[in-house]
Amino acid sequence: MFALKTIVLKWLFLTISPCDAAEPWQLGSQDAATPIMQGIIDLHHDIFFFLILILVFVLWILVRALWHFHYKENAIPQRIVHGTTIEILRTIFPSLISMFIAIPSFALLYSMDEVVVDPAITIKAIGHQWYRTYEYSDYNSSDEQSLTFDSYMIPEEDLELGQSRLLEVDNRVVVPAKTHLRIIVTSADVPHSWAVPSSGVKCDAVPGRLNQISILVQREGVYYGQCSEICGTNHAFTPIVVEAVPRKDYGSRVSNQLIPQTGEA
Repeated sequence: MFALKTIVLKWLFLTISPCDAAEPWQLGSQDAATPIMQGIIDLHHDIFFFLILILVFVLWILVRALWHFHYKENAIPQRIVHGTTIEILRTIFPSLISMFIAIPSFALLYSMDEVVVDPAITIKAIGHQWYRTYEYSDYNSSDEQSLTFDSYMIPEEDLELGQSRLLEVDNRVVVPAKTHLRIIVTSADVPHSWAVPSSGVKCDAVPGRLNQISILVQREGVYYGQCSEICGTNHAFTPIVVEAVPRKDYGSRVSNQLIPQTGEA
């Protein structure tokens, strides 16, 4: 059954795109990097299955009505204005379908709001016009200040071969894979948003308020996102890049890349 559904979805060009960033003419979602995103994709496919059944049924009824009630077929049609049976059926079946959709929807919705009580790492993402500041609160430098760095978009003229336009940054957010993370999101000026599609994460950054989300990146990779809250002239030029590395490499990556940048700042 699962294989048949996968084949049908591929035929409909609605499969998950094999990428962690947007691609030209992409119709589906990006690869899931977290259990939440995988749940979102699975729910989408399940709902789409019901949608196809409803579409076929309604289309069949429409074509049948047009055919049998054509003036050449029935010059004097029956004047049926009320049908108890059909009205009961058309009320019960949509209710049952809505129930089957609502149960997994609410389960996924509440799981997205769950916050890990004791995360391994806490990262604070601060939105600015138009760049990001990240603080690794769990690591302190020699002057007892938290590990902090700014992340700016790389201009198009400075891009290297293979880097994505409007998506690459000078300082990526390096996190360990298969580790519970807590992201604290806020803003220093106007409302922003911290959104990474592959992680199934979209959290508003509101000045004077701390919002938090919990993620578990299940595989190594580089995940791209952008601000999804209109924040001014350069709204389109504040990308987000999260790089998930193996746990054994995380410590060296943080010490070799982020601490020198903090010292220079």
